Amino acid sequence: MPFISTRLVLFQLLTVVLAAAEAPAPLMVSAARMKPDDPWLEYPTRDLGRLTGYVTHHDGELSIYGGLKSRTRPATGFFRTEKIDARWWLIDPEGHPFINVGVVDVHIQPGSAAVNENLRARFGTTAAWAAATTEFLRAHGFNGTGAWSDDAVLRAVPRPVAYTRIWNFMSAYGQRRGGTYQQPGHTGYPKDCIFVFDPEFEPFCDDYAKQLESTKDDPWLLGHFSDNELPFYRRSLDNFLSLPAGDAGRKAAENWLAEWRTAHPETKTITDEMRQAFLGFVTERYLRITTTAIRKHDPHHLCLGPRFTGQALESSALFAACARYLDVIAVNYYHAWTPDPALMKRWTEASERPFLVTEWYAKAMDSGYANTTGAGFLVKTQRDRALYYQNFTLGLLKSGACVGWHWFKYMDNDPADLTVDPSNRDSNKGIVTLKFEPYAPLVDGMTELNQQVYSLVEFFDQRAK
Repeated sequence: MPFISTRLVLFQLLTVVLAAAEAPAPLMVSAARMKPDDPWLEYPTRDLGRLTGYVTHHDGELSIYGGLKSRTRPATGFFRTEKIDARWWLIDPEGHPFINVGVVDVHIQPGSAAVNENLRARFGTTAAWAAATTEFLRAHGFNGTGAWSDDAVLRAVPRPVAYTRIWNFMSAYGQRRGGTYQQPGHTGYPKDCIFVFDPEFEPFCDDYAKQLESTKDDPWLLGHFSDNELPFYRRSLDNFLSLPAGDAGRKAAENWLAEWRTAHPETKTITDEMRQAFLGFVTERYLRITTTAIRKHDPHHLCLGPRFTGQALESSALFAACARYLDVIAVNYYHAWTPDPALMKRWTEASERPFLVTEWYAKAMDSGYANTTGAGFLVKTQRDRALYYQNFTLGLLKSGACVGWHWFKYMDNDPADLTVDPSNRDSNKGIVTLKFEPYAPLVDGMTELNQQVYSLVEFFDQRAK
C-alpha cells in the first residue's frame, strides 16, 4: 500500500499551488569551520519558513516509542529496518515507522564538582534528573539518546526513550594489547592501523560481547555501535605495509598485495584502486568479526557499526563492505553545512542500507566559551545554531535514506573537567548549560522541526513523486 495519508493528499494540492510562488530569498548564516580564527563564510541556509510549498503541520499521534502511529507494519518487538517505496525507515517494536531523533552523551559529567553541585541544586538526585531530562527530551520532540549516555538510569524512568549503546571492541582490545593512545575525539593506533588482523582479536570480541546479553531482550534498545571513529583512511594499505616486520597487520597487507599482483600482473605500483580495495578488505574483516560477536550474544538489536567519519565517508568500497553486516550505517558527519545529496546517494547505492547521523553540531560565540576545540561549525548565536539544525536535518530527511540523527551533545563542555578527551574542553556543544538550563533559541528551533518530522517526510516523498 502506498505510504500516504488522506491528510497529505490535501497538502499535496496546496504544495502544487504554493510551489509555483516565488521561493523565499536564501538566508545567509555566518560560520567558521571549527575555531574563531578560521575564515568566516556566509552559508545559504534553509529553515522551515523557507521550505517552498510546505505547510506547517505537526505530526499526528505517536506510539510510545515515537513512531508514526497512523501507519503499521509487521512488528517484531524490537527495532528493525524496512524500505517502503523509495524511503528507508526504522520500524519501532510495535510496528510503526520511526525516525530516530536523539541527543548524544546524555549523562552527568562525573569529573566536575560544579556540575554535581548544579545537579543537587536543580534536581536533588540522579534519578530525578533522569526523569526530568527524559520528559524534557520528549517535550522537545526527541525520541532517543545517543552514545555515551547514562543508559541504565535513563532506562529506569517510567517513560523512557529509545537508546543506543557503544562498546569499543577495537579500543578495548587495544588497551589489553597495548599500543593505543588518546587522540582528540577517538583512540589512536600505531601508523593509524587497527589490530583487526591480530589472531587474538576475534576470540577477544566473542568474549567481550557476552556483556551484551544483559539487554538483549529490551525493546527500548535500538542498537549497538561497535566502536567510534576508527582510522579507515585512504592510505590504509600504505600504512599497514609500513608496520614493523612480523606484525600481523603488515603480514596481512603483504599477502593481500601479493594476491592482487598475481591477479593484476600489470600493476607495478600502488594505485588508488588498490588502496580502495584494501580499505574494503579491512572494513569487511572488522565488520565480520564484530557483528558476528554481537549477534551471537544479542540476536535482536540492530548492528550500527563503528561510527564512520572523515575519509571513510568518501569510500564506496567501505560502504559496499557494510552491505553484508550492518543493519544501519552510523556516520559522524562533520564539515558540511548542508548534507551532500550526491554523497548520501553513494552511501546508499554502495551499501543498500540506510544511515544514521550519529554526531554533528554547531557551537556559538554568544555562549561565552572560547570554542577552540571540537570539529563542529562555529556560529555567532544560538539562533544560528537552530538555523543550522533545521537546514541540516531538512537535507537528511529529503535524502530518503536517513533514518535519524543524534545531535552532539546534551551538555556544554566543562572547562574545569580535565579528565575528558581534549576535543571536549572549552566549547558550546550542548543543548543545555552546565546549570542544566536550555539554550532557548536553539531548543525552540529544534522543537519546531522535531515535531514535524513525519509531516516533512511525507512532504518530501510526495514532492519527489
